[in-house]
Amino acid sequence: MEFFWQPVLLLFVIFLASSYFVHQRKIGGTKNLPPGSLGWPLVGETLQFICEKYENFFRKRMKKYSSEVFKTSILEEPTIVFCGPDANKHISANEPKLVKVWYPKSQISLFNMHLGKYQSPNPSTEMKKVTNSPVRMMGLLKPEGVMKHLGKIESITKQHIRTQWEGKEEVKVFMLVKALVLNLSCQFFLGLDDPDLASKLVVKFDHLQHGVQSVPVNFPGTTYNRALKAAATIREEIQLIIKEKSVSNVDIYSMIMGLMLASYMSVSNVITFMIKHIGQRPDIYQKIASEQTEISRSRGSCKTLDWESIQKMKYTWAVAQETMRLHPPTPSPFREAVADFTFGAFTIPKGWKILWAVNAANMSPEYFPDPENFDPSRFEGNGPAPYTFVPFGGGPRTCPGKDYARIVILTVIHNLVTKFKWEVLFPDEKITGTMLPIPAKGLPIRLHPI
Repeated sequence: MEFFWQPVLLLFVIFLASSYFVHQRKIGGTKNLPPGSLGWPLVGETLQFICEKYENFFRKRMKKYSSEVFKTSILEEPTIVFCGPDANKHISANEPKLVKVWYPKSQISLFNMHLGKYQSPNPSTEMKKVTNSPVRMMGLLKPEGVMKHLGKIESITKQHIRTQWEGKEEVKVFMLVKALVLNLSCQFFLGLDDPDLASKLVVKFDHLQHGVQSVPVNFPGTTYNRALKAAATIREEIQLIIKEKSVSNVDIYSMIMGLMLASYMSVSNVITFMIKHIGQRPDIYQKIASEQTEISRSRGSCKTLDWESIQKMKYTWAVAQETMRLHPPTPSPFREAVADFTFGAFTIPKGWKILWAVNAANMSPEYFPDPENFDPSRFEGNGPAPYTFVPFGGGPRTCPGKDYARIVILTVIHNLVTKFKWEVLFPDEKITGTMLPIPAKGLPIRLHPI
């Protein structure tokens, strides 16, 4: 038996060594590549990427190689990671001339994107092709489009607070906020107000979110397998809803699912961690409460929020921005180089993937002094220097849902702060999660009605 395994082991070692040599020759032959490591053959640094927190993965390599750009290999692709203000500006200014959007294989499968013909359509353009679509996207995500739904957004929020918060001494914030935000997404994108359905789908959307940048290994129990099953369930629910509205198009089902996922994971995270910081800082609570009480007084008890009210929430939005700085609500997006180009002293080869670390500067003391400290005043006045803080990306592919996210976040916080004070029960609660931050205990708080 020992005689049998020795040559097998030797062959395996020879295979790894030769694969590594070919790997380095294949993707390392271009001169002037940024510093970094391509890791092991085939797997590269994928395991580190999916197992570490994103900010830790970036921070280690920025410290070791370069604070602006380094090479790696993740998800079976040679990849250049862009970090910091200059990188943010370069990507924003050169899409689609030098870079185009790119999706990992897992995301292509989950959302039925077809390689070769999927060209990252503009949702507005695609939705116009569908007669009588309940999610006709022309102008829907612009401020004026979102404002048409503000009355319903606030109505659903108030109803949620009445049924899930009022009369309770303690609540777990994260799960409640996720259910509310998903119900708001159902209303906004599907015209459906169904809290029970939203609560049922929360776990499915969580599985889908975790699978977006996972290794596409479809075995029972894997992250990717759970995400595939969740995507199928969500797509079926969307299909049932919009077929009733005379729409039948598989691409539309997947597009709606993608829009709902993007709004769900980003907005719920921001609201949850805002509640955490507001509850831990009486000075911040008092400033927000004063701002929101004045808005309530000026609009009268019978009026709903309007655009003027939203525009007055300047300090509340500064708190939201500082929350996004400390707890980035969206994962770093991918791009692909469509031509050879230079960045600084380095060459970025055509076809290489680019991981745009949009949040890499958030914890830099060079741009944000005392970066661990929660300080909303950073975003008052002129705010941070250009391109140091880009939570919604930039350039032609700036997140189209940023106005929707802002209005939902401010509406929810307005209605909570005018109803309650609260205290965070576990101030040092561990933050878990790799792609996005997750409070380990679900952020339990004690409510004090006002």
